[in-house]
Amino acid sequence: MTTRNEKDTVIKNFIAKKLPEYQAVALDIHDHPEVSNYEVYSSDALITQLKKEGFEVTKNVAGHHTGFDARYQSGKPGPTLSFLAEFDALPGIGHACGHNLFGNYSCLAAAALKEVINEVGGEIRVYGTPGEEGGENGSAKGSFVREGFFDDVDAALCVHPGYRYAKTSSGLANDPVDVKFHGVASHAAGAPEKGVSALEALIQVFNGINSLRLFLPKDVNMHGIITDGGVAANVIPEYAAGRFYLRAKNRATLDDVYQKVENIIKGAALATGATYEFGLFQNAVDDVIVTPSFDELFFSHGEAAGVPEDEIDNTVRASFGSSDVGNVSQVVPTIQPNVSISDDYIAGHSVEFKAAARSEKGLNSIGIAAELLAETALDLLEDPELLEKIKADHKKAVAKGN
Repeated sequence: MTTRNEKDTVIKNFIAKKLPEYQAVALDIHDHPEVSNYEVYSSDALITQLKKEGFEVTKNVAGHHTGFDARYQSGKPGPTLSFLAEFDALPGIGHACGHNLFGNYSCLAAAALKEVINEVGGEIRVYGTPGEEGGENGSAKGSFVREGFFDDVDAALCVHPGYRYAKTSSGLANDPVDVKFHGVASHAAGAPEKGVSALEALIQVFNGINSLRLFLPKDVNMHGIITDGGVAANVIPEYAAGRFYLRAKNRATLDDVYQKVENIIKGAALATGATYEFGLFQNAVDDVIVTPSFDELFFSHGEAAGVPEDEIDNTVRASFGSSDVGNVSQVVPTIQPNVSISDDYIAGHSVEFKAAARSEKGLNSIGIAAELLAETALDLLEDPELLEKIKADHKKAVAKGN
């Protein structure tokens, strides 16, 4: 039986040896940015690497043709842990959220842990979850939860690149919705009385939502765009469409907001005579449930991985963004801390972040994140009492809510 120190050495040496391969994969994915439901190249790049490491991989899972489920079973009883892998890019700007790194963090961590799990026991999974940024068939983690992929999972782990080392933040629940109105076309000057303006109905929705903001909790955030407003100024638009993100600190509040917005839409349809369609255009996203003891375990390995204590932001922060990691965090203990890819502040979804995601520090963060993830997972595999404590802490956090 090898000691923990010997296992740590195996993990560290494996990561050091394999790091150049995963850095090359990260650069390759960065050079081939793909948005939700189109991440064929990126998904295949990670799948190829996992197969090389001895994982059994199933493609096209949970209703996502670019999703995958990679597994390695030790053959001994033990916990089942899932690493979450993201690999989608943002429309237009590319990998300005660093998901070219994100997926490699999880894949290298899983491969490193595989080197020692046969002795320890348990099962490792890597879930390739498309479309975290949203879009066509986006926010795949919601599908993985709904389809039961976490029913037999004890805990989920992932790391996001950022400008600082930081603990998991509590993101907002998010309902991405489409609003469509159908009216009647007519000459806007010659026979306006014969028409029903779908655009007028949509404008009333925007005005109604702006009024509604005054009477909602401060954590609610609603923003939208007109995706179709007509084709000619002298034709009453028979069709108009908009897209909104409705966000709130927790799911219960957001469900109430959703109903209020639909009431505004019903009112606009009644007032104008248009008919409407309203609903989600992708998976709903839940708020992130933070389990502080899980994050503390993760960063307890910081010094050994080369992360100075004074560079770690120990504040548990609330994020005004949303991530489908929240859906996972509602059902199993989940972490998504940040590792630093820049010495200076960089905003997410910016050209600076895109550059940092292929910088020397960004590429080196793959080794740091993989080591922290693998060591944290090994703690859970080796110490059943620790895992049960984190599960109990998570259960309390879910009951308390955000």
